[in-house]
Amino acid sequence: KIVKAGDKDLDGQLDFEEFVHYLQDHEKKLRLVFKSLDKKNDGCIDAQEIVQSLRDLGVKISEQQAEKILKSMDKNGTMTIDWNEWRDYHLLHPVENIPEIILYWKHSTIFDVGENLTVPDEFTVEERQTGMWWRHLVAGGGAGAVSRTCTAPLDRLKVLMQVHASRSNNMCIIGGFTQMIREGGPRSLWRGNGINVLKIAPESAIKFMAYEQIKRFIGTDQEMLRIHERLLAGSLAGAIAQSSIYPMEVLKTRMALRKTGQYSGMLDCAKNILTKEGVAAFYKGYIPNMLGIIPYAGIDLAVYETLKNTWLQRYAVNSADPGVFVLLACGTISSTCGQLASYPLALVRTRMQAQASVEGAPEVTMRGLFKHILKTEGAFGLYRGLAPNFMKVIPAVSISYVVYENLKMTLGVESR
Repeated sequence: KIVKAGDKDLDGQLDFEEFVHYLQDHEKKLRLVFKSLDKKNDGCIDAQEIVQSLRDLGVKISEQQAEKILKSMDKNGTMTIDWNEWRDYHLLHPVENIPEIILYWKHSTIFDVGENLTVPDEFTVEERQTGMWWRHLVAGGGAGAVSRTCTAPLDRLKVLMQVHASRSNNMCIIGGFTQMIREGGPRSLWRGNGINVLKIAPESAIKFMAYEQIKRFIGTDQEMLRIHERLLAGSLAGAIAQSSIYPMEVLKTRMALRKTGQYSGMLDCAKNILTKEGVAAFYKGYIPNMLGIIPYAGIDLAVYETLKNTWLQRYAVNSADPGVFVLLACGTISSTCGQLASYPLALVRTRMQAQASVEGAPEVTMRGLFKHILKTEGAFGLYRGLAPNFMKVIPAVSISYVVYENLKMTLGVESR
């Protein structure tokens, strides 16, 4: 990275002049970071200032941990870092700002489990200026498309169990797959997947743009938002994106539930719904869907931050780099907890979306549907289809990660 930044004549190596130029340029950036950390403007950084600066970036550390960081840079034993100590320690490290150091801990677009993840990826100033952000989004979208396609049979089974399973018809996983194949052949396992993949691009783009605007509206001067600000901005951006593409959600459910030969394709399905049920049908289940965003995003983010901080406190002795496995484990567990909390609302949303496609199903409100499920099936009825939903989390996250990394290399995106 140093050679790349300083190599002006592009000969793949640094001569003395280029090296001096790089150091001078890098020193300016380090001076800016030093000033931003020096909250008291006394020319020194102490443990409290490190704690405060990291807290502003959403990473909580104790004063003892901050003192450990200080000791690694403090040469004269004053338990503060002056400019010379700071510069000497960081001069040959190509990282330009503190957010970059902890960026790989942020929630990333790679954890696509086919649900509506509401906290978008965050990008550095450099990534936004160079246009690298859209390559990350394209890589994330491609990874999501592949992982959703690979786990689509489990997703369709989940929708069928949410809508059709009951005490009298206790659909199991093997029975559900057998029923789908018997009714429409192996291809029927992927019904509804086309539109599920199609909605990734508009949803990601709208969410990213809304998130950036909301960050400006919040008026924070930090490059990275604090946890509660990220939750607020992420939830609002998720709500805006979901509102924009919600008719596609309804179409996805109807396509997944359709019988062989019922519709010739997505457009035929949309035309059918519009003719028979009107425009309002495209927003069925909208309220439980919006209500589900807050618990999903809140718990997902809270669990992720807790796991991250626990790992940093216990195991980050020589390096703060968590490695692939830890990041994937944190993402999988937090996503699973978020889904568990919002699942009853997701189930009610799916049943409301499917109402007209189920013969003899009465038109009921969200509240009425909750009461009906609790009365006829008990609390367990609110978690129908949970097993296939959880079965797809680990393969979805793993496939997403592998495809994301390969697409990044193809698109020339630098690893963070």
